Amino acid sequence: MSVPVSGHVANGFEPVREVFEANFADNGELGAGFTVLLDGQPVVDLAGGWADRQSTRPWDAETLVPIYSTTKGVAALVLGAHVATLAHGYETPVAAVWPEFAANGKDAVTIGQLASHQAGLPGFPDEIDPDLWLDPPACAAALADLAPMWPPGSAHGYHPLSWGYLVGEIVRRIAGQTLGTWLRETVCAPNGIDFHIGLPASEHQRCADVQRPKALPELGEMTPPRRAAFGTKWAAPNRGGAIWREIEIPSANGHGTAASVAALYDAYAHGGAVAGSPVVPAGLFDALTRSRTEGPDLVLPLHTGFGAGIMRNTHGFFGPNPATLGHCGWGGSMAIADPDRHLTCAYVMNKQSNVLVGDPRAVRLVNAVYGCL
Repeated sequence: MSVPVSGHVANGFEPVREVFEANFADNGELGAGFTVLLDGQPVVDLAGGWADRQSTRPWDAETLVPIYSTTKGVAALVLGAHVATLAHGYETPVAAVWPEFAANGKDAVTIGQLASHQAGLPGFPDEIDPDLWLDPPACAAALADLAPMWPPGSAHGYHPLSWGYLVGEIVRRIAGQTLGTWLRETVCAPNGIDFHIGLPASEHQRCADVQRPKALPELGEMTPPRRAAFGTKWAAPNRGGAIWREIEIPSANGHGTAASVAALYDAYAHGGAVAGSPVVPAGLFDALTRSRTEGPDLVLPLHTGFGAGIMRNTHGFFGPNPATLGHCGWGGSMAIADPDRHLTCAYVMNKQSNVLVGDPRAVRLVNAVYGCL
């Protein structure tokens, strides 16, 4: 059966389409989208394959798919917009806006430390009902009550799911509305961006089926932080049901198209502006994107570096420029933004791999883009 591919590439970017098609022909892709913006203009916008496991529903420009942790880069922009209203910015203690967070010795943890995965709260070390993840206010309160698993600020360890509940509650305390609501009303709706943190039931029929990975990720030694983050039966809720789509998990359940993800990540290539309108003020954008921590990750088996919620290119998966920013999502999604070239790439898909960061399908596409510049 031939694989349907739609969309366009600008002159000179034909090799990107060839790599996109090869991901289906040679690498088992099911359905995917890939968008590239250069100076804010689309030079690649491709959709291909199938939105369902039975290969009967073609993936098109309207197909929505969860991007898992690639959501974090979008949520970090919203956090930045609200931290800009605080006198001390990212150096504000979390407890100054969320007093309950001070429990168990966390009174000095700053918003910048929490956003850069230094707070020591990668998950629940002791058993919880996994349905707690489906109640964001209750889950945020439970996380706030935890003792950190390492001294905050002394190291970093990726917070795969907990990050979104913590950041979401900070935004709610500052703004008086949820992170997803603010994103929809202030950024996405005015700019026609088809991205959602908290997907209305009316849009569920547009969602692609997700094919789970057939192997577990390679985490290395199962240390206590890794176990809390990934290694227990309560480390995540049931993902993919209606409730999971509709609630807001700013770390994990953003739904969008490649074009919408690129439109939002383009802020990282243009000083914090989406479609020419500032979301994060220029001075605070530097504080959002600068390196806050770099080195061995206590959760991911990688050398990682983070700004205030955005991942820095310490591993080389985001192309050749060390200044490029981005994020990867469970199973393979990836979005990057190169501020020097004003270049943004977004890859979304529905067949997941077990690669935690830098899925080869996405990396091949990004490398093909740079080969065309």
